[in-house]
Amino acid sequence: MLKKKTKKSPGWPILINQFLEHLQIERGCSVLTVRNYRHYLERFYRFIQREKPQMRVSQLDLAIVRRFRLFLAEYVDRHGLPLKRVTQAYHVIALRSFLRWLVKNDIKTLAPEKIDVPKGESQSLKFLSIEQVGRLLSQPTLSSLSGLRDKAILETLFSTGLRVSELVGLNRDRLNFKTKEVGVIGKGGRARVVFLSKWAIKWLQRYLQTREDNWRPVFIRYSGKVLEASQGEKMRLTSRSVQRIVEKYVKQARLPVKITPHGLRHSFATDLLESGANLREIQEMLGHKNIATTQIYTHVTNRQLRKVHEEFHSGNQ
Repeated sequence: MLKKKTKKSPGWPILINQFLEHLQIERGCSVLTVRNYRHYLERFYRFIQREKPQMRVSQLDLAIVRRFRLFLAEYVDRHGLPLKRVTQAYHVIALRSFLRWLVKNDIKTLAPEKIDVPKGESQSLKFLSIEQVGRLLSQPTLSSLSGLRDKAILETLFSTGLRVSELVGLNRDRLNFKTKEVGVIGKGGRARVVFLSKWAIKWLQRYLQTREDNWRPVFIRYSGKVLEASQGEKMRLTSRSVQRIVEKYVKQARLPVKITPHGLRHSFATDLLESGANLREIQEMLGHKNIATTQIYTHVTNRQLRKVHEEFHSGNQ
């Protein structure tokens, strides 16, 4: 009898592309997330090509993964800088996700649970006190269009706790100043409503009233070529531009904490918790899928408990 030929699975590049399509279509991951996963997996594939060019997906083993981990640990870029521990971890997380997808699709490969994710460096949560937030928000020059825009950006970030990608994705028709609400689409395509403070509304309205265009984006750039009405999408401010704006005013305010737009998100959540909101409520407002992500803010609760202990425990009297 003739033996049945075993059907070979596609090669690495095809499977990686299929996995990235799965992330985008099935899981609703953002363009940035897909781009990052592509970068991490293509680096792994290049490593395989150099170390064992004939190795198929079904032949992957822990030995080659360990060698890849060593490669990441010793990697130095063209500027002579090593990869951060957290970046090394992202490579491993991407590889595990890819292998999990292969197993789910009945493609023989190394079991993803056999690969341990490296521990990242412990990082303290960076956030601003209310007094520091006030100093930051007072920095933009209000006599210029870009200054008004920057003021509205800072007020909106602190009022809503939006991710920077969500902020730059805002369109005018999503702002409801009467109900003080904004509808956003967050990570994984999850929709939620965030709320505007009276100060955020004041500065958003003042900024938008100065605009003579009909472009949809709430926040636009003021550098480079001004485009026609039909090209308004190209006028939208980028995430990197907002990061630079925040960095500029943090330096200008001479704050002791190096805060990013995400740091303002932390400041928003910390302020809520200190004012009495519970973690479930904060989870909803931040758009966290899991409560475990929100639990990073329990450092505030711990600090409050310490104050209660010091004030009321008889051993401290």
